[in-house]
Amino acid sequence: MQKRIVLTGATRGLGRALTSFFASEGWIVFGCGRDAAAIEKLRKAHPAPHQFEIVDVSNDATVASWAASCPAPPDLLVNNAAVIARTAPLWQLPPAETDPVIDVNIKGTISTIRHFLPGMIRRGSGIVVNLSSGWGRSTSPEVATYCASKFAVEGLTAALAQELPKGLAAVALNPGIIATDMLKACFGGEANSYPTPETWIRSAGPFLLGLRPSDNGKQLTVPEKA
Repeated sequence: MQKRIVLTGATRGLGRALTSFFASEGWIVFGCGRDAAAIEKLRKAHPAPHQFEIVDVSNDATVASWAASCPAPPDLLVNNAAVIARTAPLWQLPPAETDPVIDVNIKGTISTIRHFLPGMIRRGSGIVVNLSSGWGRSTSPEVATYCASKFAVEGLTAALAQELPKGLAAVALNPGIIATDMLKACFGGEANSYPTPETWIRSAGPFLLGLRPSDNGKQLTVPEKA
């Protein structure tokens, strides 16, 4: 039986790289994103049995509906969807810029777990990977809200790991510094000196395939080289 990955933020950056990798490995990809045009491209590039839907993970009811349409519990749930606010001192950012970071990065992760994990528990197997960041384990100025969101991801993952029954695992994964659109928004041209998602997936893909229930509760980082 083919294995299934549920992947949020599948349309860009690391999510798009993960989609291509797992599809090439024979997994069924059940992915989502907010960009309708990008979702349509994924549907054409990876037709059935893969499924891609327009989902805003910050909307719990929408996530519930999406999860209900999934034919079977995933073997791997990857919470990848994330946004970052404009680089600026925290007090200069209005709620319209900071609220989405909390809503997507924290609430979105919780909603996806809330609606997909029960099926994994009933089956008795599966791994939850919550994408963290170097900014979930250390801090820098002018990215305070993003740091807060990723520190929260680390904490909720550690607590979730303590709640899971035997046979399942939850891990917080720092992907490393990758030249995504998000990094370019923070670093500008300097971002181009870091690996692309296409390079990153060469080590990240096999690393994810190697995760086991014994990794439950670990804080992991994708190795720089395969």
